[in-house]
Amino acid sequence: MEVGAVAAMRYIKDGIKAARLVMQYTEHTLLVGEQAAAFAISMGLPGPTNLSSSESMDKWTKWKENHCQPNFWKDVVPVDRCGPYHAKDFLGSSHGTCSKTTLMENIKSRSSHVGRHNHDTISMAVFDKMGNIAVGTSTNGATFKIPGRVGDGPIAGSSAYADDEVGACGATGDGDIMMRFLPCYQVVESMRLGMEPNLAAKDAISRIARKFPDFVGAVFAINKKGVHAGACHGWTFQYSVRSPEMDDVKVYTVVP
Repeated sequence: MEVGAVAAMRYIKDGIKAARLVMQYTEHTLLVGEQAAAFAISMGLPGPTNLSSSESMDKWTKWKENHCQPNFWKDVVPVDRCGPYHAKDFLGSSHGTCSKTTLMENIKSRSSHVGRHNHDTISMAVFDKMGNIAVGTSTNGATFKIPGRVGDGPIAGSSAYADDEVGACGATGDGDIMMRFLPCYQVVESMRLGMEPNLAAKDAISRIARKFPDFVGAVFAINKKGVHAGACHGWTFQYSVRSPEMDDVKVYTVVP
C-alpha cells in the first residue's frame, strides 16, 4: 500500500518517475504544482524543461482562433472570445453580455471531450515472480483543460489500484467523472469478495454509466492468479498483456 503521486506539475517530462520519488523518499502521498516540480528537480530529474512541441503549439493556436472551443466550462458566458468566464447570473451586468447561442455552445456532451485523439493515459500493472504487484498511471491530462485541473491519474483507487492479496486494476477515460467513483478500488474490492475479473470490471463501469450515461471510459482487471479482463463504456477499448511464457505482447479488444 505504498503510494506516490504528483499533479499539476509543469516543466518535468517524467511525471511517473517523480511520483515514484515521492513514494520512495517521502512520507507523503501526493505533491502538486510548482513545489512538485521543485521536488522532482531537487531529486535529480531533468528540468525545468519546455514540454511544448510544434504540434501542440499549432493545436493550441487553432483552438484559440476557434474562440477556445471546445473547453470544459459549463453554464457560463465569456466576456471575450476566450474568457474570462462568468456564471450565467452575470448576464446583463457590467462585465458584459452574451447571446443564447454563445451560452449554449459552452454546454456540451461530456463524451466530446474524451477520445483517441485527445487522450493519452497509460495505466499499467506488473507482477514480479514473488507475487508482488505494482501499478502506475501517467497522463498529460485532458486536452484544453482549465488550468489547475487535476484528473484521476494521481488519485489512488481511481486510475489504478493494487493489493498483493487480490490483484490489480487500471483505468482510462473521462477522469473527472471516473474519480468520483474510484473504479479501480471498486474492482479490487469486488475481486476480494470473490468476483471474477470480468464481472468486477463490468460492475465498476456500470456503476458509473448508471449515473453518467454519456461518459467514456474503461478499466482492466487482473487477479493474483493472472486472470484478466476489461470493460468499457462509450468507446472500444484495447489493453495488452505480456507474461514470461508468451513470445510477444497480446492485445485484447473490449467492446461496450
